[in-house]
Amino acid sequence: MTHEPANNDHEVEAKYRVDDLQRLITALARRQVVLTEPSVQDDQAYAPAGWSYGMSKVGVPFARLRTQEGRHLFTVKKPIDNEMACLEHECVILDRDAMHAALATMGWVPTVRIVKQRRVGDWDGATVCVDVVDGLGAFVEVERVVSSQHSGEQVQHGLDAMIRSLGVPVRRVVDTYDTLIWNLTSAAVRTSAPFRGGGSSPRMLPPRL
Repeated sequence: MTHEPANNDHEVEAKYRVDDLQRLITALARRQVVLTEPSVQDDQAYAPAGWSYGMSKVGVPFARLRTQEGRHLFTVKKPIDNEMACLEHECVILDRDAMHAALATMGWVPTVRIVKQRRVGDWDGATVCVDVVDGLGAFVEVERVVSSQHSGEQVQHGLDAMIRSLGVPVRRVVDTYDTLIWNLTSAAVRTSAPFRGGGSSPRMLPPRL
């Protein structure tokens, strides 16, 4: 994350599936968006005990432990307007296993593991993330950090206009990666059909403690 939110700021984002990743990267380059080299993010998502997929996320705090290039981050997000307009607090931690144990002691439950390769760039004050997610494929996110006085949905309209201006075929996604993985895995279990999508198998990864 390029911008560190203040205590009352929202992180607002819009997310899209991408069919032609190279075309997207080329279009971003034409807008002078310089992307970093790919970096692997290994995330474990957590939810409060008693919450389950299918229930609303709005107003509910969710936690995440992330490891990237040997650095561990602890994040809590609380969706406000929708799943992608959240209050967010994040800090570096030294011991991921100890933080996992602390979360379990406090009643948080590990839900979904998300592993992806991410490239990041800046675009007119927004942060662009180009992701290739294990089991899901390629995505682009664009996000802004705004004060709580702003409507998350209005900010998302502006972000959507930015992405559409690239002229690249994309499909808007309103779910977070953990929900997408959970839905895909649940569907595969229900149908017992082999996965035919891009990327690696959508089988649930073991929790990353």
